[in-house]
Amino acid sequence: MPQLFKALSFVCDEITTDILVAELSNNGFDSFLITDTGFEASVSLNDFNEELLIEIINSYSFLGPVTYHSDVIQEKNWNVEWEKNFQPIIVNDQCAVRASFHKLDKKYPIELIINPKMAFGTGHHETTYLMIQNQLNTDHKNKSVLDAGCGTGILSILAEKLGAEKITGFDVDHWAFENALENISLNYCSKIEIIEGKIEKISKQFTYDIILANINLNVIIEELKSYYEILSPGGLLILSGFLISDQEALIECTKSLNLILIEKNFRNKWLSLIVKKPVINFK
Repeated sequence: MPQLFKALSFVCDEITTDILVAELSNNGFDSFLITDTGFEASVSLNDFNEELLIEIINSYSFLGPVTYHSDVIQEKNWNVEWEKNFQPIIVNDQCAVRASFHKLDKKYPIELIINPKMAFGTGHHETTYLMIQNQLNTDHKNKSVLDAGCGTGILSILAEKLGAEKITGFDVDHWAFENALENISLNYCSKIEIIEGKIEKISKQFTYDIILANINLNVIIEELKSYYEILSPGGLLILSGFLISDQEALIECTKSLNLILIEKNFRNKWLSLIVKKPVINFK
C-alpha cells in the first residue's frame, strides 16, 4: 500500500518562506517546492503534528501573515516535480550548479552536480549563493574543511574541487546524510566524509583550517563555541543562514570569542560573515 503524506501549501512572503522552510525541515517535513505565493511541503501522515506546526508559524508571526491548506496524498516522484522547477545557477561566472538532468550551453571552471530532493543546498537560496561566493574567494588548497549542517553536500563538494585535502560534513537530518552521499558520488569526490548527527559527533582531537556553517542564527550561536574549539589558529569561519537584521547579535557572539571580523557580504536581505581565529588566543 502506498505511503500516505500530508501535503501543505503555504501562502507567505519570501522572508517568511525561507525561515519556515528551514524550521519545518528540522521537524519532519521535506520535498519543499517554492511557489510564487509561498511554498509547498509534505510530511508523512503519521508524523504530522498540527499543534507543532501552528506553534512554529506563530513564533514568526511578527514577519507577516501565514496561511496554509492541506490534503492527504499518496507518495509521488518528487524528483519529477523538481525537474519542472529547478534551473541551473551560475555564481560569479566561475561556478555552475546544475542537476544531472540539466545541459549547459557553455563550460565553467567549476561545475557542481546536485540532485536536490528539497529546497536546500542547490545554490538558489541567497545564503547558499553567498557561501559559494565566499568559498570561491578563499584559498582551499591542502586545507582541512568542516561543513556544518551540510545538507546536499554542495559546499563540501565545492571545497574538494577547490583543492581541500580533508573535508568532513555533518547533518542531523537522515535525508541530508543520504542526499550528500549521493551528490558526492555524482561529482566523483573522494576526500569527503559525511557524518549523520550533531556537532558533538565531530572529534575535538582534530582542528580545521576552514569551517563552513550555513544554518540558522540560533544553531550558529548555540554551536559557535564548538566551532571555535576545533578551528585552527589563523583559521576561517564562514557563516550564513541569517538575516542582515541579525548581524549585531552574531557579531557580538564572535567578538566574545575574540574572533576577528574579516568580511561581510549581502544578498537581498541575507548576510554572510567571515571571521578569523587569532593565531594567539588572548583569552
